[in-house]
Amino acid sequence: MEVQEGQEIILGDLPKGITLASEAMGNKTWNVLGHTYLSKVESSSSFAWLSLDPAGTGVPPHVHPTQDEHLHIMEGVYTLYLDGEWTTAGPGDTVRMPMGLPHAYYNKHEDAGKALFWVSPSGQLATLFGELHNLTDPEEVVRRSALRDVNFLPPGSVPGA
Repeated sequence: MEVQEGQEIILGDLPKGITLASEAMGNKTWNVLGHTYLSKVESSSSFAWLSLDPAGTGVPPHVHPTQDEHLHIMEGVYTLYLDGEWTTAGPGDTVRMPMGLPHAYYNKHEDAGKALFWVSPSGQLATLFGELHNLTDPEEVVRRSALRDVNFLPPGSVPGA
């Protein structure tokens, strides 16, 4: 990038560097209701994590009112709920879930799933994962999530969930 005389360069809070495949940025790894999340990128503008999803796990329908969420599937097949419709996506597929759009994902297959998720802006999601780490009570997960801008839909409100 060429800088013109008198031009100010504004740098964000994303630290330069490489997060190795086998590592988590800042050694942040969370267990959230059977899923293993490894932080890969954290800044105010974006937050990315690798999600390891055993067979039979999922995240019920919810909404991020202040974040766009995306996932790029690396392994496995995910069953997805996107704004009233059920679909599937597999390795190499990228899923876009705009802010305010009800969505969910499940690994209903026999093999484990692995996907890179990210949200923009970061909001409070990394903080939330820290608060949810090793919790086993789904009702408490829902309660804490609502305090961090992740709103779960009431059980039974989405057919097939």
